Amino acid sequence: MTEEITPPSTIQDSLDDKEVEAPPLAIQDSLNDKEAETPAAFAPVTHRERIGSIDTLRGVALLGILLINIVVFGLPESAYSVPINAGGHTGLNLAFWHANQIFFEDKMRALFSMLFGAGVLLLTLRAEEHGGGRKPWGIYYRRTLWLVVFGLLHAYFVWVGDILYLYGVVGLALFPLRKLRPATLLAAGALLLMLVCGITTLIHYSLIWTRDRALEVDRLVAAGGQPTDEQRAAQKEWEEDSKKIDPDPDELAEEIKLHRGGYWELFKWRINEVLVLQAALLFPFVSFVIIDSPGMMLIGMAMLKLGIITAERDRKFYLLMILLGYGIGGTINALSGYYFARSGFDPLKESIAWILADVPGRLLVAGGHIGLVMLIVKSGWLKRLTSRLAAVGQMTLTGYLATSLICTTIFEGYGFGLFAKLQRYQLLYVVFSVWLFLLIASPIWLRHFRFGPMEWVWRSLTYWRRQPMKIPVQERS
Repeated sequence: MTEEITPPSTIQDSLDDKEVEAPPLAIQDSLNDKEAETPAAFAPVTHRERIGSIDTLRGVALLGILLINIVVFGLPESAYSVPINAGGHTGLNLAFWHANQIFFEDKMRALFSMLFGAGVLLLTLRAEEHGGGRKPWGIYYRRTLWLVVFGLLHAYFVWVGDILYLYGVVGLALFPLRKLRPATLLAAGALLLMLVCGITTLIHYSLIWTRDRALEVDRLVAAGGQPTDEQRAAQKEWEEDSKKIDPDPDELAEEIKLHRGGYWELFKWRINEVLVLQAALLFPFVSFVIIDSPGMMLIGMAMLKLGIITAERDRKFYLLMILLGYGIGGTINALSGYYFARSGFDPLKESIAWILADVPGRLLVAGGHIGLVMLIVKSGWLKRLTSRLAAVGQMTLTGYLATSLICTTIFEGYGFGLFAKLQRYQLLYVVFSVWLFLLIASPIWLRHFRFGPMEWVWRSLTYWRRQPMKIPVQERS
């Protein structure tokens, strides 16, 4: 979810299914039509009510986010942003890093966030249309609060890179925005992203200024001068900041030792890490600096209303998304990655490059991914693959949590202890294995059951009643 922080990700209302009975073309009309009929009492979405294009896109997002998260699962944290720290940064390792920079890092988290925003509309629209007098906000907030609970459990007991808590907290604020016009949602989303970019720029230039002051003190001491208390304070501040950006070998060794150790030590470490991360999300200023998911969620809500992620647009529209996304966005990301690599992976230069490329490059490439998936779905290509991806998308919460359990078992010391033992490109062996497992297991499971295991738990808690799980033999396809 790290894109992101990050899962995706992955997971969220978008993780799940909240589709409508009306065909895709009726979504916009239904959103604006307050006189819609109110059929039977609201209940979890059925298989026939699902929107296949959104399920497929969710499946792609879940698989894609693992390409980013695998680095955090298998290598020291600093290797995520600075490949020179661990995992290798030449040859195939460098190629994998560049591919992630261009196509996946932050882009898959953006895609997950957009799908979460779309999921807010799908759930609330369906609740309003089929609520049978029941207030939709009750269903929505129960569902979202349970997502927060799942995130807390996942973060404290399984993996520090959880995204569920974030999406749950942000999701609490989205309900009142569900009826805004697409143009308003797009403008608000863009404004939030610009705010994130501006604040992050100020922070990183502040780091550069702190570093330069510390270097001045070093030169002064080398020349035999006596620094003032203020200068010494600046030097100490930079020492602390630089440890977070570029840890020394001893700190890396401690981190590796921790992850190769037992569960209890990791659990105590996670408590401190998660408390800091999750507490930060409660403060808007800090949240906007660290996380830009709210802006992406608003854009996702607009994309649903505009029929973009329901495959309603024509092929030329999706071709244009692909060309702009991969042509312009991919070029921006490739240049920023090249700039960072040429700098010798200087963390502060990487930060500047990321800021300059982040918003336009990430949005465009994420749009390219959407365009490609929608074009494939709309054209009926690769049906065997898209049907499997859609099955993964129907079980995104289960798949996300299963991925964490599998990867922590592989890399942590209480499992197989492979943390920091594989090179960056070798992490792909784990990624492809998990992909294969999800693509095979998800369709098999859904032939026999209505929901994934965690989706069933989530729905049962949301509706305060046990949901039917097995599909009767006569209904199985």
